Amino acid sequence: MPTVAPLDLQGHVVAAHFLGDIPFFATAAGTIHRLDSGEKVTEAHQGLLTCIRDPFSPTLITGGEDGKVFRIGKDGAATLVAEAPRKWISVVAGGPQNAVAYAHGKSSFVRQNDGSLKEFPESRSIEGLAFAAKGLRIAAARYNGVSLHWVGTNAPPVDLEWKGAHTGVTFSPDGRFLVTMMQENALHGWKLDGKPGENRHMRMTGYPAKVKSLSWSPKGKWLASSGAPAAIVWPFSSKDGPMGKAPLELGTRANIMVTQVAFHPAEEVLAIGFIDGMILGVRIADQKEALLRRPGNGAITGLSWSASGKLLAFSSEAGDCGVVDISA
Repeated sequence: MPTVAPLDLQGHVVAAHFLGDIPFFATAAGTIHRLDSGEKVTEAHQGLLTCIRDPFSPTLITGGEDGKVFRIGKDGAATLVAEAPRKWISVVAGGPQNAVAYAHGKSSFVRQNDGSLKEFPESRSIEGLAFAAKGLRIAAARYNGVSLHWVGTNAPPVDLEWKGAHTGVTFSPDGRFLVTMMQENALHGWKLDGKPGENRHMRMTGYPAKVKSLSWSPKGKWLASSGAPAAIVWPFSSKDGPMGKAPLELGTRANIMVTQVAFHPAEEVLAIGFIDGMILGVRIADQKEALLRRPGNGAITGLSWSASGKLLAFSSEAGDCGVVDISA
C-alpha cells in the first residue's frame, strides 16, 4: 500500500489542492495550510466557503463569508481580487488571461487582468461558474439552465434552458460539451458544437444522491462523478458524448457513497474518495483497484493530484488530511 503522510487540522476542511508539488488545505475557518518544508499557514478569510485551483495559473482562488475573493500563490501569499461587503462568496472560477469570476445573488462578476470589472445579471441566483478553455467565455449555472457570456463583448448571452436547479457547471476540455450538476440527483449536458435545431441535450440520471464532485480525464474522454456508491464515469469520446451509452461504475462499495473524484493528470487513473474516509485508485482500462487510504474519521471533501502525478492530497470534513505517495 502507498505511504500516507497525515496532517490533522481543526474542524472541517473544505478542499485539498496542489500547486506544483506543494499540497494546500483550506479550512472552513478561513486558514490555508501548506506543506512546504514544514507546515505553513495563511490567514485568508473570516469563514471560507470555497477554494478552487485556477486551471489557467498555478494559484488557488478562494471566496468567503467576509465577501472577499483571494488569489493564493505557491508561496502562500494572498492577493485580494475583489470585495463585496456583507455578501457571501461561495462561487468562484479562474479564467484565461488571469481573469477571475465570482458571484453573489443574481449577478456574476468577471475581474480581468487590467482591473476592469464586468457584471452579468441573471434572472435567478447563480450557483456555479466556469470558464471555457479558449476565449473569455463564461458559463453561469442558475435555476432552469445556464447562461453563456462572452466577457469582451456586449453580445446578448446564449441561454441553455433545462428545468430545475443547476448547482455547478463544467466545460469539457475541448469545449464541445457543457455539463451541470443538478439539485435533482442528476447531471445535465448540452452539446455545444451541434448544428442549429439539433437535440443537444444529454440527460445523465439515476444517482441516489446529489452530485457534488466532477472530474474530466486528461484528454476529456471521460467525466467522473460522485453521488453513488461507485464513481459514475460517463464516456465523452464520441461526437454525441454519453447519449445512448451506459457509464462505467468504478470502485463499487455497498451503500457507501462516493464524495470526491479526481482523475490523474496524465493517465486514465481515477482517485475515488468515500463518505467513510477511504480512498481507492482505479485504472479505467481494466478497472483494477488499489487501496490508497483506509477509512478515516470523516467524509473525503477534497482530492488533488500533484503535477507529477506521484502524490495525492486529500481532505476530510473531520480535519484528518494528508498526502498519499503512490510512487512509494
